[in-house]
Amino acid sequence: MGNHPPSLQRRLRHQHRLPTLRRTTPNRSRPPVAGPRLRSGLAPVVGLNWGRREGLRGHTGWVNRYLLENRRPEAGERFAALAELFDPWTFRHLEGVGLGEGWRCWEVGAGGVSVVRGLAERVGSTGRVLATDIDVSWAEAAAGGVLEVRRHDVISDPPPAETFDLVHARLVLVHLKDRAAALRVMIDALRPGGWLVIEDGDPALQPLACPDERGPAEALANRLRSRMRTLMVERGADLSYGRTLPRLLRESDLTDVAAEAYFPVGAPACAVLEAATVLHVRDQLLAAELATPEEIETHLSNLAHSDLDLMLAPMITAWGRKPT
Repeated sequence: MGNHPPSLQRRLRHQHRLPTLRRTTPNRSRPPVAGPRLRSGLAPVVGLNWGRREGLRGHTGWVNRYLLENRRPEAGERFAALAELFDPWTFRHLEGVGLGEGWRCWEVGAGGVSVVRGLAERVGSTGRVLATDIDVSWAEAAAGGVLEVRRHDVISDPPPAETFDLVHARLVLVHLKDRAAALRVMIDALRPGGWLVIEDGDPALQPLACPDERGPAEALANRLRSRMRTLMVERGADLSYGRTLPRLLRESDLTDVAAEAYFPVGAPACAVLEAATVLHVRDQLLAAELATPEEIETHLSNLAHSDLDLMLAPMITAWGRKPT
């Protein structure tokens, strides 16, 4: 992995005293972060704009349009915060479909290292993990042993010449222009009986960063959240995509389809993720005249020094099995 600037956490803690995040591999014994869970079909929960990696190499301008691309130094802090918030949830579901020794897995749009390392740990020496992304500058640090990291565009590059027991993607499809094509590639890569697990946010289910808007700090957080989502939509994100996953898996003839939704509320990592995201898109917000430098600095200070109860968009996890 290339040299990246000093940790965003260290810079923000020095400037604004943001909390420290642990950088750990997933702990399979740790329960998910406290927060509501919803079975597929129940009422929706709250929202944030998440983002990650996949762009479309070979499609003019699309990679540059991706709002939260991996090459920014803030990406590492976002990956750490996402791991802290969601890895226990993700691995609970992956283990729920049977992930274990000897499995062959494809992680699409890998981004950081936490998920692929967790997969490699669970499949053991007899398994295999293929981690792909259009930018592997963060994930390549985990390569070795049963884990292969490969630069790959899920839409424009040929699919892997093998089939898998598990294909997984987290916070990927919501940002792609041709989501249906990417989903089809992943399903075709399953062996008969293999499992597809897709996780994506649905920020449109609830538009506020702070539903408990008690004062100016919460109001500012809500305004900036809305403006960041404006940028995401302009770059092709579908902020209502997560809710469609169960239907899309059923329409793709997968069996045993089910889904759950989960969102953290007020966790320390929420503030780190919010700060990293704001800094990641700061220049775009200013260029589009969607925020002023004063608003951004005030929000970062509020994140560090106030008791904002930030909420994230529901992570909707859907899974289904390829017929035998």
